[in-house]
Amino acid sequence: MPKAVINNIILSVVTVFTVATFFSCEDYFKDVQEIGVSANEPIGVADTINVVYTDSGVVKAILISPKMYDYSNRDFPFYEFTEGVNLELFDEDNNKTTVISDYGISYTKTDLIDLRGNVQIVTHTNDTLLAEQLYYDQKKEWVFTNKPFTYITESDVINGNGFSSDSKFNNVEIFEWGGNITVEE
Repeated sequence: MPKAVINNIILSVVTVFTVATFFSCEDYFKDVQEIGVSANEPIGVADTINVVYTDSGVVKAILISPKMYDYSNRDFPFYEFTEGVNLELFDEDNNKTTVISDYGISYTKTDLIDLRGNVQIVTHTNDTLLAEQLYYDQKKEWVFTNKPFTYITESDVINGNGFSSDSKFNNVEIFEWGGNITVEE
């Protein structure tokens, strides 16, 4: 074969490899871009959820929400309830506590729930806690906020900044308070 033909074949092969490498890199770059976008997106979206949690056939909780975003694909996974949460909790005596908020986010690794916007907790004894933001530590079964709140019992209406309590409101701590409080002697 003449040298010019061999040079043309070599040049053609090098050109094909170069073009293929260029296009494959560009495709790879697009894949990387898509991965970056999808990592920030929820892994799932649920509309109109109604979840009933039972233990040994006994209803323990009912969660209702118009929309839930599942970000369990993240390094710090969470579930986001952008259109509000309505949660009913039942204790061992089947007493119901209702929790309502405009927005909620539940962090899986820390078992911390952040509720925001018109947060209301109403116990079976009608003790009521109202706040703009409230946290719930699921492991410790503890409710707390450092924001303004109103706590209403059968005999008292307490307004303040900073509230902390167990989930049954048996051990309430109020940091700054005011309002109508009854003191038992």
